[in-house]
Amino acid sequence: MLTLAAAAVAQPIEPEKLHTMIEALTRLGPDAVNANPRLQDALGKVLAATRGTPQFVAFVQQFKIAGQNAGLIEVAARHPADEAGVSALRLVLASGDTVLLTAALKGKDTSAATKLVEALGNTGAKQLPALLLPLVTDTQRELPLRKQAVRALARTQDGAGGLLKLAGEDKLPADLKFTASAELNAVRWPELKAEAAKLLPLPPGQGDKALPPVAELLAMRGDAKRGAEVFSRETVGCAKCHVVNGQGVDFGPALSEIGSKLGKDALLESILDPSAGISFGFEAWTIETKSGEEIFGLLVSETGEDVSVKTVGGAVTKLKKSDVAKRHPSKLSSMPAGLQQAITVQELADLLDYLGTLKKK
Repeated sequence: MLTLAAAAVAQPIEPEKLHTMIEALTRLGPDAVNANPRLQDALGKVLAATRGTPQFVAFVQQFKIAGQNAGLIEVAARHPADEAGVSALRLVLASGDTVLLTAALKGKDTSAATKLVEALGNTGAKQLPALLLPLVTDTQRELPLRKQAVRALARTQDGAGGLLKLAGEDKLPADLKFTASAELNAVRWPELKAEAAKLLPLPPGQGDKALPPVAELLAMRGDAKRGAEVFSRETVGCAKCHVVNGQGVDFGPALSEIGSKLGKDALLESILDPSAGISFGFEAWTIETKSGEEIFGLLVSETGEDVSVKTVGGAVTKLKKSDVAKRHPSKLSSMPAGLQQAITVQELADLLDYLGTLKKK
């Protein structure tokens, strides 16, 4: 593994020259560069010039350069939902040295810390509980930061289990119970979901009545304006995975024209039983890496050497196939079942009415 002290000092390089240097170093590859002191010096200058950018991450990864965690953390804080930011934190975690990362999470820059927590959630790393559970219980830290930690933890089995352990021991802060309830009642692990229903039930008065027959539901009058509010509600979570007219997260199918594609009956079925008809290209996969990470999401591209997965939240993670221990498709939709339990019957009718208004213009 290469260590470049020169990378610590930025040297201005003209854009055209920098582009040429990047192309040349990429083409030469690690073996040629590592064997030539002048090329190593050039690599150090390029690293300094590209610090904080996705290109910086690509070079650290390609040339296996040690001692660059500070720069990698900068990229992750700037690009928490992008492949570059997620890959940057994977490199930091793989280094085994989380001192700088822990310091950044504890630092005074709450905005940067919150973005780092988001990026950590997108990694699916096994280190999440150790890094983020202390944030959850530290009531001196800002609430948005701790809420983001809850969301990140709920995306991994060990993280969700850690949150439920806190809840079971009455150590989960009261100001996080709403967020934890919303996240944990929607996890994909049946045992943990059942435990969440007991320890952190959804707010009372929502979904507490049996649904009427489908024909009666379809005949109910809804209010599209109220339905839009239901769509955006944290405990419902539609906007966490779907884009409507440019707003929301690009993970599941875009819904801007869903009212032109599906009738009211089909919309209702997709809500009540999301696994009954999974759209082509949105089949979920679980990938386990040799380092113990579990990544759940949609396969967006695959080559002979790499596989790219879009995870909940919209971040795309590229993995080397050589790092994958196993992968398998899920029989269930990535959309959690039981959405109707988080809303009233009238709110379900409102949501259906809203979705029906989303038509091609």
